[in-house]
Amino acid sequence: MPEEGLAEAFGVTEEARAKINLALHVTGQRADSYHLLDMLVTFADCGDRLGFLPSQADTFTLSGRFGETLADDGGTNLVLRARDLLREAVGPLAFPVHIHLQKNLPIASGIGGGSADAAATLRGLMRLWGMSLPVEALATLSLKLGADVPMCLESRPLIARGIGEQIEAVPELPAFAIVLANPLKGVSTPEVFRRLPAKNNPPLNLASNLAGTADWLAAIGIARNDLEPPARELVPEISAISAMLQARGALLTRMSGSGATCFGIFTTMAAAQEAVTTLHGERPDWYFQATETVSGGA
Repeated sequence: MPEEGLAEAFGVTEEARAKINLALHVTGQRADSYHLLDMLVTFADCGDRLGFLPSQADTFTLSGRFGETLADDGGTNLVLRARDLLREAVGPLAFPVHIHLQKNLPIASGIGGGSADAAATLRGLMRLWGMSLPVEALATLSLKLGADVPMCLESRPLIARGIGEQIEAVPELPAFAIVLANPLKGVSTPEVFRRLPAKNNPPLNLASNLAGTADWLAAIGIARNDLEPPARELVPEISAISAMLQARGALLTRMSGSGATCFGIFTTMAAAQEAVTTLHGERPDWYFQATETVSGGA
């Protein structure tokens, strides 16, 4: 389904913005094996889109560049799990629904695609069904879908700690012109964590007086993604794609999440778009997207 037709065909639509880990520090590991993280997170003005419409029976359809990848996902799809969990919580108010997912982001790529889709499903169905859940109940439900889903429900700049459930807004974070780049090669998140040389790394400590883009870029540059070195061992293309972004003028490059998506921050959107044009010419088989992140004050 063409992007421009989604809003016309479905009564309710939701954006599922790409989640960008500007920093990710692994600070420990719980007894249940969950890793403790400190993350500086923002969201891009691009991503998947979902449409919702009353239906005689539950229906799920797909489109978009990466839609076919999910076509055989069945009951493991986070959109369907989100629908079913929310229906259990609200009972008879939850009439059958047609959900359409326009899958524009690469699958399992470290930018929260599935989690963002699940969060958008919760938001969209609450609108369609004309109901809401208490904040605590919604937070508990979203965490059942994955540690990234509470963050994606917010879809604004934030710091997340613990396993991702301790969220603090960052209204001072500015918008950035960025390029998202992915070699479309999978990386195993469990294997990345297994290869970490240390699980108790220094936490994320940001100065309280950061003001303006230059200050924030310097602070992000000092921070790190502890998952990037082991991910580069598993997928050498991550190193190559980071070097390509730097060669095209990125002020800062880093891997997001557990990879393999990297981002480059550019001076302007025009510079980011110019870089994407060149990068597409060099590797037309890879994923490149120029976009802008949302600001904390938006």
